[in-house]
Amino acid sequence: MNESEIKDFELPSTGDSTFKLSDHRGKNVVVYFYPKDNTSGCTLEGQEFRDLYGDFAKANTIVVGISRDSIKSHEGFKASQGFPFELLSDKDEIACELFGVMKLKNMYGKQVRGVERSTFVFNVNGELVKSWRGLKAPGHAAEVLGFVQGL
Repeated sequence: MNESEIKDFELPSTGDSTFKLSDHRGKNVVVYFYPKDNTSGCTLEGQEFRDLYGDFAKANTIVVGISRDSIKSHEGFKASQGFPFELLSDKDEIACELFGVMKLKNMYGKQVRGVERSTFVFNVNGELVKSWRGLKAPGHAAEVLGFVQGL
């Protein structure tokens, strides 16, 4: 996958809407992929983005999370955690394939296909300017914030 070729994508979003990357030109956009709603690492990652959301907004940046979970699952996860940002459903793996985040993982000794925790930052012109792959959740949102504050 050539990351510079990621121009646009569109997915169903919480808040009964559709998210289209190109609709957010003029703002930086953080797109973070996570494996599953309501799991420990994914909850921690979302909470860290939530807790820093005001600082992201001050840096002219929106945040969206993407997993393969349904919108119904996302709405519950978002509500229970008080996320101020939208979660996008990629049940057909459209964005997952576009960004190349589907990986084989070992789960309880079995190989399973899943989402590799990854984050991508697009600048105000819609250009991909930074990516993190295979990351650990603790402290990651703060690292992303530091990067966008420097844009």
